[in-house]
Amino acid sequence: MTKEKVKATFWAFLVTAILARLIVLGSRNLRNFDAALVGYTFATLFAVFGITRRYALWLQRPPTAMYWKRGWTVFWRLFRPRYLASNGIAFVRRIVVDFALTRFIWRRGRMRWAAHWFILWGGVTAAAITFPLVFGWIYFVTDADNFDWYRIHVFGYPTFAFPIRSVFGFFVFHGLVWSSVLVVAGVLLALRRRFRDHGAAALQRFGEDLLPLLLLFAISVTGLMLTASYTWMKGYGYDFLAVLHAITVIFTLLWLPFGKFFHIFQRPAQLGIDFYKRAGEEGGQAQCIRCGQPFATQLQIGDLKAVQSALCIQYGMQDGTHYQDVCPACRRKNLALTQDALWRTPEAELQRFDRF
Repeated sequence: MTKEKVKATFWAFLVTAILARLIVLGSRNLRNFDAALVGYTFATLFAVFGITRRYALWLQRPPTAMYWKRGWTVFWRLFRPRYLASNGIAFVRRIVVDFALTRFIWRRGRMRWAAHWFILWGGVTAAAITFPLVFGWIYFVTDADNFDWYRIHVFGYPTFAFPIRSVFGFFVFHGLVWSSVLVVAGVLLALRRRFRDHGAAALQRFGEDLLPLLLLFAISVTGLMLTASYTWMKGYGYDFLAVLHAITVIFTLLWLPFGKFFHIFQRPAQLGIDFYKRAGEEGGQAQCIRCGQPFATQLQIGDLKAVQSALCIQYGMQDGTHYQDVCPACRRKNLALTQDALWRTPEAELQRFDRF
């Protein structure tokens, strides 16, 4: 294997081992671990290994590595007194507006935004509930003094208790139901767009566009059917539904590192964009060597030159300048002037060009 793959595999083993150790510690040496959920656990460990390895490989690419390095550099400025107020507000605003409310999707269409928002928060709440329960980090125990009360244990330590037949208890015990309803609504909206938007239908691929939606739909519907089985049908068909639900969840976890869902883990890297732009603006603007007009930040142009050099892309010119020091408008003008010069070449020269 290459050096990059060896390094990525090392990080994958390390992160997976840490999670496995946390499962053992959080469940009090597996005393609070439900053996019936061992399939979910191993599928999760496989997913963590695959995601970490792919993420580590992604971070070692020259463009991503440069962005990752610069992103952390400018992020730590958040804690300096000079930048604390402005950067702190920008950080919270980006978390709320761009991630919690997914404003960047809203700009592309309201129905598209609704589909993403429902799937996002349905998936986030389901993951926040499911994984701690599967790992044995959180479990419920009937209070010894009152059988009508449940006490929540976190990592084996007792916390607060609440009445089983209470509004709070109803929402807690049906948390996955609300998550499934959100996901189903989001999937249906997304499928509606996929089937009615001819532009989207022409570009979509089954493995990248439809399969993720079908998997989310299958997980949510089978989960809802389990709830309906033990709530209204006296457990009818529960065993079959439990196996079917397990198959859909485990397949999704195994497929997670290789499919479109990987962008879920890439998206948070965009948090550094605002800070990168701020740092670039403070460092001054790069001026075009042809027209003298500012067109980008010096930080961005310098990083772009470094990335191109790492990729063995040589854009240096004979006079010692660099092609990236030319603004986009002047590049288009140079292209037009070059084409015009070729058209004005004598007939003999044109024939010589045609032979090649």
